[in-house]
Amino acid sequence: MSRTFYPPQSPADVARLVMIHYRRWLIPAACLTALAAVYALLKGNTWEATQALMVRDEAAGKLAAPGKFSGLTEMKLTQETILEVLKSRAVLAGALRDVGPPASHQSGGVSATSGRAGGRWPTAEDVAELAGQIKLVPPKGAEFGTTEILYLHVRDRSRSRALDLARALCRRLQSRLAALRHKKAQSMIAELEQQVQVARADLSQASRELGALESEVGSDLSELRVLHESTSPDSDLRRRLVELENELRQARLAHRNNEELLQLLIEAQQDASKLLATPNRLLESQPALRRLKDGLVDAQLRTASLLGSMSQRHPQVQAALAAEAEVREHLHEELEAAIRGLEVELRLSSDRSNALHAQLEALRSRLNRLAALRTPYANLVAEVRNRVRLLEEAERNLAEARASLAAAHAASQVTQVEDPHLGTQPVGPSRA
Repeated sequence: MSRTFYPPQSPADVARLVMIHYRRWLIPAACLTALAAVYALLKGNTWEATQALMVRDEAAGKLAAPGKFSGLTEMKLTQETILEVLKSRAVLAGALRDVGPPASHQSGGVSATSGRAGGRWPTAEDVAELAGQIKLVPPKGAEFGTTEILYLHVRDRSRSRALDLARALCRRLQSRLAALRHKKAQSMIAELEQQVQVARADLSQASRELGALESEVGSDLSELRVLHESTSPDSDLRRRLVELENELRQARLAHRNNEELLQLLIEAQQDASKLLATPNRLLESQPALRRLKDGLVDAQLRTASLLGSMSQRHPQVQAALAAEAEVREHLHEELEAAIRGLEVELRLSSDRSNALHAQLEALRSRLNRLAALRTPYANLVAEVRNRVRLLEEAERNLAEARASLAAAHAASQVTQVEDPHLGTQPVGPSRA
C-alpha cells in the first residue's frame, strides 16, 4: 500500500522534516557555495569609461542657423545614424587595432597583431564582444532626438584600457563619419553636376526657342512684351488703333458733309433759293460763299423793304435790284469756284479715308498676329524663367555639396565635451 503524504502543519513539523532529510538540501547548498566561491575568486573587476559627446548638424546649406537641427525628427535620425556607425565593424575593429589586445591575450602567448587561435587581431569574436560592451545613450530622463548631448559608455576589465577604448572609439567614430560625409558629398556632387548640365541644356534649348519667336515678331517685340507683362489691355498699338478709328470716322463724316454740300451747291446753281435754305454748318468750309449768301439775304431784305413803300420804277428800288443782281452774279461765280474746290476736297478726303482704312487694317492685322503669338510667347517666357530657377537651385545645391565636401574633414558632427572618465568603483556585483 502507498503511503499518504501529509503536508506540515506547523514550523515544528518543517524543522523536523529538515533534520530528517538534511542530505537533500545540504549537498546542493554546499555545491552552490563552492561554485560561488570559485566564481568570486576567478571573477575580475569590470570598469566603465564614460565619454560625453555633443552632436550637431552640418553647417553647409543652413542659412538661418548653421549647425543647428531644424527639428527633433532630424536630430533623432542623425543620432540613430551615429549609433549605427559606432557599432559598425569598421569602427569597432579600428578601435581595437588602435588599442591593441588586452594583457591576457599577450600573456597567453598571443602577440599584438595576432588574435585567438593564431588569427589576425581583432577577430570577429573580439569585435562582437566589444559591441556588447559599448552603449550610446542620452542623458538620464531624456530620449534620442530631444538633446544634443550623448554619453558613450565602454566597459573593460582594465581601467586604462577602458579609457583607451573610449578615446579610440571617439576618434574612429569621427573619422568614419567624416569618410561617410565625404562619400555622400562626392556622390551628391556627381549627381548635381549632371543635374546642372541637364538644366543648362534645357535652358539653352528654351532660350533658343524664345529667341526664334522674338526674331519672328521683329519690330513688334516691345509691344508683345508689353502685352505679356502688363495686366491692363491698354498698349501703344491699341491706343493708335483707337486714334485711327476716330480719325477715319471724322474723315468719313467730313466726306459725307462735303458730298451733301456739293449736291446743294450744284442745285443752287440752278436755283439760288436753295442756297439760302442751306444750313450754316455746311458752309463753314466756304466762308466767302457764306458771306455772299448773307449779302444776298440782306440785299433781298432791302429790296423788299423799299418795295413796301416805293414803286418798282423808283431809283432806289432800281438800285437795290441792281445790287441784288450783282450779288447773285458774284454768288453764281463763287458757286462754280466752290464746286470745283469741293470736288478736289472730296477726292482728297476719299484718298485720306482709304489711307486711314489701310492703316487701320494693317494695325488690326498686327494686333491679331500679336494676339496669336501671345500665348506661345508667354509659355516660352514662363519655361525660360522656370529653367533659370531650376538651374539656380541646382547650382546652389552643388555649391552646398562642395562646401560639405570641403568641410567633411575640417569639422566633425560629433565633438568630445571632455576627456573620458571612470567611476570610483567597478560596475556589476563585487567579489564580496
